[in-house]
Amino acid sequence: MTWNDKLDSTRNQLRGLNKAIPDTTRAFGALGKAVKEGGVLAFKTKEFVALGIAIATRCEACIVLHVDTLIRAGASREEIGDVLAMTIQMGGGPSMMYAAKALECFDEMTAAG
Repeated sequence: MTWNDKLDSTRNQLRGLNKAIPDTTRAFGALGKAVKEGGVLAFKTKEFVALGIAIATRCEACIVLHVDTLIRAGASREEIGDVLAMTIQMGGGPSMMYAAKALECFDEMTAAG
């Protein structure tokens, strides 16, 4: 499965969840909107934090969603690399393995476009 397939699959799964528990998913969405629009950090910075957490918690679905958002926000491969390095420093070997997945995801998703 490619990372683009993973992105489509994740979005489809979320659509199904939205239909099953709309009140909960709407509330979670409102929380995300409030966090991303409020505060002093830039949106892209917040997404870098989210990517680091996604790697540290070993969530491939989270990785693909945040990489996609970062690509749309104009993140460079070098910026992604800095986030990956910091995540590895904080999370050790397991984070190194998922950082490799995140870089592969970024590379695949930016190759076509």
